Amino acid sequence: MNLVKRELYLAQLRRLCDKNLIKVVTGIRRCGKSTILQMFRDELLAKGVTANRIAFVNFEEFENAKYLHDCAAAYYDIIGRLDLTKPCYVFLDEVQNVKEFERLVDGLFVKPNVDLYVTGSNAYLLSGELATLLTGRYIEIHAQPFSFAEYVSLFPSVSKSELLNQYIANGGMPGTVGLSELDAVPYLKNIYQSIIKKDVLTRHRWHADNQFERVTQFIFDSIGLFLSPTKIAATLQASGVVTSKHSIANYLDALTESFLFYKVRRFDVRGKKILSTQEKYYAADLGFKRAITGEAMFADMGRNLENMVFLELLRRGNEVFIGKADNSEIDFVARPLGGSPEYIQVAYTAKEEATRKREMHPFTVAKDYNRRTLITTDHEPTANINGIRKIYVADWLLENQVTKSAP
Repeated sequence: MNLVKRELYLAQLRRLCDKNLIKVVTGIRRCGKSTILQMFRDELLAKGVTANRIAFVNFEEFENAKYLHDCAAAYYDIIGRLDLTKPCYVFLDEVQNVKEFERLVDGLFVKPNVDLYVTGSNAYLLSGELATLLTGRYIEIHAQPFSFAEYVSLFPSVSKSELLNQYIANGGMPGTVGLSELDAVPYLKNIYQSIIKKDVLTRHRWHADNQFERVTQFIFDSIGLFLSPTKIAATLQASGVVTSKHSIANYLDALTESFLFYKVRRFDVRGKKILSTQEKYYAADLGFKRAITGEAMFADMGRNLENMVFLELLRRGNEVFIGKADNSEIDFVARPLGGSPEYIQVAYTAKEEATRKREMHPFTVAKDYNRRTLITTDHEPTANINGIRKIYVADWLLENQVTKSAP
């Protein structure tokens, strides 16, 4: 099977190459961050950059374990590999595993002729001391699992509707490509356990307990619903799990820091302001939701569709909110950098006129001229209904997408 060239991220790395900034690639474990850096390294080699001007260190590989508690040794080993009389390129994969990694990153960054690239699987990488140390000196590139367009590029002879069902079932984690549902579920469970152990429990020095497992399960079950620590605590206590809203708030922060979930705030469309209460949470990949909850393949399709659309909006560079329009809710307000927002409604189907009217009603409450789109699984040609674009989700996911395959 061909590799997918992650053009979305490679294009950003090309633009930033040789700029005096640290390129920080973040994202959930096993979403392809290492492969993205390897592809970019291979591009440099193909352009004539010699091997003695490139250092690539993966701090999850066994042979590099000796550096995890000795950042100075890592620094001198990397510097010793390079011909620093010419521009050099240093790639540090999963650098947050190194004790005092901040010193290593800063030391390499200030070295003349070093262009630095790092990856990390936890938002902690850009919090605390490192963020203070490197303020104004880094740029984040947030990587996600395969988009639907990337997924489709791997199966050119399969229909997009069939691939859509596969994508919803197994998600876009690169390691699930080509796996049956029977094999994808344990694979995703293993990644999930690794995230929980390495990026949540170890990071926060917590012990695994029933409370934490139940909170995580509850969030997966509540994708696309308004949640708060108070609401989660009350629901769990009603089922016999005693916990506090303070503990749950800490759990939620840790789970979003690990990129397992994204928190989405509300935006008052009429008042043009961000609201501070009642957020929604979406999973980093739908495959995790099915693997952890055990839901049937086509269960909860409406909210799964929402989750998929949300992730694609992020990939396209939008800041994403839940829209509040008087007493109505707009599924998403997508605000691109420097552009006008777009209002998006997501529905499993809108073939019936009554359903279509209900889904389109929130658009009418927003008294402005911003673009409005209704996304459904109705396999029909794109239509314009009273200024509102109605589009099949697979067509929307493939809009304006550029993907390339490499042998």
